[in-house]
This record gives sequence, C-alpha cells and structure tokens, in this order.
Amino acid sequence: MTSMNMETKRYSEDFDLQSYWLVLKRRWLVGAGVFAATVGLVGLSTSMQRPSYEANGRILVQSNRTTSLTGVGEKVGTLESLKREGNPLDTQAVVVTSYPILQRVIDTLQLKNGKGRPMDPEELSRRMKVEAVPTTDILNLKYSDDDPEMSANVVNQIMKAYIDSNLKTNQEEANKAGRFIESQIPNVEDSLNKASEELRSFRTRNGIVDLERESAANINSAATLQDQLGQARAQLADVARQEQAVANQLGLELGQAIDLASLSQSAGVQEVLSQLQTVQTRLVTEQSRFKDTAPQIQTLKQQQADLNTLLQARVSEAVGATVSIAPGALQVGDIKRNLAASLATLQSQRIGLDGRISTLSGLLTNYRTRALQTPTLIKQESELQRKQEIALTAYQNLNARKQEIEVAKNQQVGNARILQNALVPTQAASRMQLVLLAAGVMVGLLLGVAAAFFVDTIDKSLKTVKDAEAQYGYTLLGLVPRFETSDTPTIVSPTADDISPRVIAMTSPRSMIHEAYQMLQANLKFMSLDKKVKTIVVSSAVPREGKSEVAANLAATMAQSGRRVLLVDADMRNPSQHHLWGLVNSVGLSNVVVDQSELRQAVKPITSNLSVLTAGVMPPNPLAILDSEAMTTFLETVSRDYDYVLFDTPPLAGTADAAVLGKMADGILIAVRPGVADAASVAAAKSLLDRSEPNILGLVANGVNVRYEPDSYFYYTSPREQVSERGDRGERVRSLLTK
Repeated sequence: MTSMNMETKRYSEDFDLQSYWLVLKRRWLVGAGVFAATVGLVGLSTSMQRPSYEANGRILVQSNRTTSLTGVGEKVGTLESLKREGNPLDTQAVVVTSYPILQRVIDTLQLKNGKGRPMDPEELSRRMKVEAVPTTDILNLKYSDDDPEMSANVVNQIMKAYIDSNLKTNQEEANKAGRFIESQIPNVEDSLNKASEELRSFRTRNGIVDLERESAANINSAATLQDQLGQARAQLADVARQEQAVANQLGLELGQAIDLASLSQSAGVQEVLSQLQTVQTRLVTEQSRFKDTAPQIQTLKQQQADLNTLLQARVSEAVGATVSIAPGALQVGDIKRNLAASLATLQSQRIGLDGRISTLSGLLTNYRTRALQTPTLIKQESELQRKQEIALTAYQNLNARKQEIEVAKNQQVGNARILQNALVPTQAASRMQLVLLAAGVMVGLLLGVAAAFFVDTIDKSLKTVKDAEAQYGYTLLGLVPRFETSDTPTIVSPTADDISPRVIAMTSPRSMIHEAYQMLQANLKFMSLDKKVKTIVVSSAVPREGKSEVAANLAATMAQSGRRVLLVDADMRNPSQHHLWGLVNSVGLSNVVVDQSELRQAVKPITSNLSVLTAGVMPPNPLAILDSEAMTTFLETVSRDYDYVLFDTPPLAGTADAAVLGKMADGILIAVRPGVADAASVAAAKSLLDRSEPNILGLVANGVNVRYEPDSYFYYTSPREQVSERGDRGERVRSLLTK
C-alpha cells in the first residue's frame, strides 16, 4: 500500500511538472516576447548609462577612545554595543550613513542631483555602501559616481565627518559624565561621613575596640574564672567542714568562743577576775569559820559583788557591747583558747571565700552576658563597616573616574580613525552593468514565465485532450493529430480529383492521420459489439472544432473497409461537406426531406462504397425539418440501404439540431479540438445532451498538437512533423478503451 502511495505521489509530481512545462510550450511565444522586451529594455537602459567610478575607503573602529600611553581612562568612551550580541560594526555603519553626517557632506561638497538641486541625504545614502569587513573592526565605504574625483571626495569627506562626529560625541559624553560625577561626589561624601559617624558612635556606645579580639579574650577569661570559681567553691566547702568540726569540739557558738578568747587575753579582765577569785577563796574560808552575819563575811560578799560589777564592766568594755558572762566562763584553757582562735580563723576564711565566690560569679556572669551580645554586636558592626566601605568605594571610584575623564577630555582622541583614504578611481566599474544585465535576464525570464502562465490562465479554452475528457466525462475513442496539408504526402486516388486535401483518408490513405481514423473506426466497432450502431451523428460544442473533417474522414475510412457508407450534411445552417468533396449543393437533405427530390437523385456517389448527401437549399427553419416525421422516415430508409450513415450536424452551442438528430440516430460522436472550446461552452453542450438523453458514443480529439499533450499516444519522427504511433495497435486500443 505504501509503495502504491509513493508511486501515485511520484506520478502526481511528474504530472504537475509536465503540466507546467506544457504551459510554457503552449505560450512560448508570449513568454519569449516578454523576455526579449525586458532584456532589451534593460540593455538599452544599461547602454544609456554613463560610466560609473567607484571609490573605496576604510575606517578602523576601536573599542575605546583613550590612548595606550596614559594607561587611564580605559573605561571612558567604551562602545557599549561591543558588549551586546551581534556585530557592533553594524551600528557604526548606520551611524556613518546617518542624516547629520550625510547632510554635512552635501553642504561641504555642494552635491547636486540630476535636476541641479541639492542632493537629498536619502539619495546619497542609497548610492553609498558601508560594509563591515568580516572578522575585523574595519568598515569599508564605497561610493559610485560618474565623476571619479567626486566619488573619492565624497568617501573621504564622509570618513572625515564621521571621525569629527565621533570625536565630538566622545567629548560631549566625557563632559556630561564629568558634570554628573561632580554632582554626585558631595552626596557620596556625605554618605561616607554619615556611615563613619554611625560606626564610631556604635563603638563608643558599646565600648568596642576590637570585637574579634574581645570575643576571644572573653572566652579565655570566662574559662579562667570558671576554674577559679570551682577552686574557691572547693576551698569553701573544706573550710566549712573544718569550722563545723571546731565548733563541735569547742561546744560554744562562734561568737561566744571569740569573746572568751579575747577576754582570756585581756589584762584588765584577768586582773579583776584574779581579785574576784581571791575574795571568793577568802569568803569560802571565812564562811567555814564565821556565820554569814559576821562582818567579815558581809565585807567579803560586798567585795565580791563589787568585783563582779567591775568584771562585767571590764568585759563589756573589752567586748564592745553590754554582755553578761559568768566569771567562771572567763577562765579558758589553752586548748579551748586555741580552738576558739581556729574557729575564728576558719570563719574568716569562709567569709573570705564566700566573697571571692560571689565576685567570681559576678565576673563570670558579666563575661557570659558580653559573649552572648558579641554576635549581635559583630553583625551590627559589620553592617556599619560594610556601609562605610560601600560609601568609601563609591567615593574613591567617583574621584578616580573624575581624574580619568579629565585626562580623556584633554587627549582629544576618538575611538575611530581613517585606515585608508579613498583614491581617485582610474577605471569605470563595469561590474554594475554586468549585474544589471544579469538581473535583466533573470527578471525577463521570470516575467516571461509569469506572462505565459497568466495568458494560459485567462485562456478558458480546453488546452489538452485530458482537459476535454475530464470536462465532458465521455470515453475518448479517437485522437487525430494536427497536420498541415503541405506536410502530408499526397497519394491521390483516381476518384479524388476535386476532393479537399483535408479529407486525408482519400488524399493520403496510407498516412499516419489515416491510421488515426482507422483507430477511431475500430474503437467505434468495439463500442457497438452488443448493439449495431449504423446511424452516427457527428457534432461539436462550438464551431471550428473540425467536426466536418472528422465526419468526412471517418466516412471515407469506413467505406475503404468495404462498408456502404452515406455521409449526410445535416448542417443546413452552415454546410461544408460539398466544399470538402468538390460537389454542387443544389439538391440535398432539405430537398429530400420535404419531398422535392428523390433520394437517388440527391445522393452523390464518391466511390463504390461511399456516397455523400449535401445539405441542399438552406430552409428557413432547419430544426423543423430535422424534428419531423419525414426525417424519421428518411433515417429508416437510409438505415436499410447503407451499412453506416454519418450526419454532419451544427455545433451544440446555440442550436438543438445535433441533439434532436442524435436522439433519432443510434449514437452521437462529439468532436473536440483543444484550444477552441472553453469550459462554459462544453458545459452548455453537455447540459443539452443530458436533457435530450441521446446515446453518447464518445469523444474524438481533433487537431491535437501532440507536443502539448502530457500523455500523448504519438510522437514526431521527422522534420515534416509526421506522426507515428506509440507501441503496437492492440496496446493502443486497450489504452484508449481504458480512458
């Protein structure tokens, strides 16, 4: 299936190409005329042109306009287009041909146009060519003029104007940039001062010198404090345990132990205590000897009370507070006194350690608090520093750019220079004439082809046999090539003295045209195998399609095969059979049908088997004669007397004669000539035939130019344009019948 589709597609493409080629063959005269006229006009206009001289100059476009000697200002004047995609030289080429530059050249050189008026910049731009040399930074400028000196002057002046414009543009850009930078420096300077002040205030407010080092020092200090705090807490725990042990051994509170220890070492207290002990000893002694009421006893008791009072006073004075201590408690041994001293010492150590631990904890808390604040402070300081650096960088860049711009403005250098001045050309540019001639040939060829297709399109006639066959929809029975009587060898029979050379079956019975009619006769025979076809009407859609010639030659061919044939000229409106056969049209069909003459007298024998009945006198109403009982009787009569009866009838377009007679006859044969009938005429004729419903035998293509046929059965074999058949006759018949 795919192979069949490919074959069909290939055939369709070949057929389309062949159809286009056939159109050119049919309309070659029109195409050749248009081609010759176009080439002639182009050649004439080219020959009338004055010789043109082309001058050539070159410009080098650099990427920046600063010199390599200064080493600064490289960024000033840089072609920004060089950073974009594409060729930046294209932009410069447009600048070269811009209106201001061209107008300056026109004013400087006083350029005039053909009418003596100042040249328009657009005209100068059309005559100017600016091209980029591939893989370089060079622009090539070309200008053509009939004056060689003027062509060179124009190119040089354009290059000079472009260089001046480029230099002026660069200077203006530098000036604008300088003014802009000067206006921006105060703002940037204020931003820098503000950022610096914010950073200083932040450091002062937070006591920052170097946060990085401070952070590291804080970490080390915190670790040291943590160690010291651990040691102090261990010492405190040890001192607390010792203090508790000493307090337990002493059996006194710490305050009491301290007071006793201090009183035991007080001389005043011990002196009074000694006197008190002495009095108490005497009192005990005296009480053993005397009664309590004795004066001695009373005196001693009074001394004892006085000494107790003095002792308490001395104790309060020594302790620094009013206390009441028994005198017996004021006598402490060395062990207790040492224990009391140790307890006091341990208590002092404990208190000292408590203070140290408190101090170390506070310091550690401060360090940790600072350490927690440090990341935030570092972030804030970094932001302020970055803000200061940005402002500083912008300030430094603006100052550096200001210096570069000053250098660039003083250098007076552009980013383009003339690489090659245009020289006065000494030879005319003949290449343009050749190009114009070649273009004229191409345009002429295209116009010729277009004209051929246009004429072929507006021509509504059926151009090929295939078109006619497709338009009619009938079977193609015969194909008679076009021929000229001068090109056909004449073999005149003895009975063909007055016969027209167009009756080729009689004048050249062994020619290829004669064989085409024999082919038509054979196909008619094959078409009538089931039912004998004896009466045949030959007609066409419009005049000049050769129906009369077809009828005459077909009748002669049938007669040559041994059949008795009667050829009747039923075209009583414009009869032509008597001209083809050299007969007098005094008595004919019209006379026979109206019973004015007998059939035997009206029929003119041509050969033993061929007879001709001319049209006769032209009646006022030919259709009434054909559509009558007398005509029916006539048909029955001639059908009995002859093997075949052929009727040459008027064309179908405009008359109903052929349709009426075709309905009476056994069948109708339609003659068609490519290039004569159009689609509208064929449609009208086909509509008339459809309404009358005759037996359509088929088509016979007459006067076919086989050179213009896409699928011809014939080909030329000699300079005399004789026609030969393709393949054997059997294959040809089968191909015709399959159409």
